[in-house]
Amino acid sequence: MKNLTPYYEEKDVKLYLGDSFKILKKLEPKSVNMIFADPPYFLSRKDGITLNSGKMVSVVKAEWDKSLSVAEKHKFNREWIKLCRNVLDDNGTIWISGTMSNIYSIGLALEQEGFRILNNITWQKLNPPPNISCRYFVHSTETVLWAKKDTKNSRHTFNYDLMKQLNGKKQDKDVWTSSVIKKSEKKFGAHPTQKPIWLLEKIILASTNENDLILDPFNGSGTTGIAAYINNRKYIGIDILQDYLDLTLKRLSESHRKLI
Repeated sequence: MKNLTPYYEEKDVKLYLGDSFKILKKLEPKSVNMIFADPPYFLSRKDGITLNSGKMVSVVKAEWDKSLSVAEKHKFNREWIKLCRNVLDDNGTIWISGTMSNIYSIGLALEQEGFRILNNITWQKLNPPPNISCRYFVHSTETVLWAKKDTKNSRHTFNYDLMKQLNGKKQDKDVWTSSVIKKSEKKFGAHPTQKPIWLLEKIILASTNENDLILDPFNGSGTTGIAAYINNRKYIGIDILQDYLDLTLKRLSESHRKLI
């Protein structure tokens, strides 16, 4: 790492506090085996509302999620994806989650920056929040794009036999169904777009091997790191907010106690 001091480091986990764009430039090229990214959805509009625990609340999450123009959003996506491609091993893969607000820009940005999309995973939520405006269908899915470098000799990891075994000895499909995140996974606090551990575990088990290095450039509450840690993978997480890294450390500490 080039002049880079971790906020936290212990054995197979490193957390960095700061701007992902700046930190990604300092990571070693082609050093990462897999990347999972849950970038800003750019949904925070001042006039937006949603339902939370039976109450109408603003959709504004934070400054990092503020709504951008189409051009600004796509420029942002191309820049961070380009930086991720530089640190990703030639045989590595990247997974990116999103909703209709950003996923189409991300899909185009991936191809523009030299990736080939392998799968379009649909995460179907069994108990999504209702649509209180009653002017369109309930939003009950998120998309996760899985891609590799579009190079001739790229040989990505896909643990087909394991995925088939975990799916009752049947080929697994690209629609994954579950309820929304468990309350127990938010016991130390939460992130507005926090993902369930099962989702990251499935992604990690499908596309990496033990001791592989996994990067999350938008660490958030650290779900990627938790899933990596409990499945014997190495992890690098980056976040611009210290509170989220501290939340990650609390969750990692609990995972460590459960494993020993």
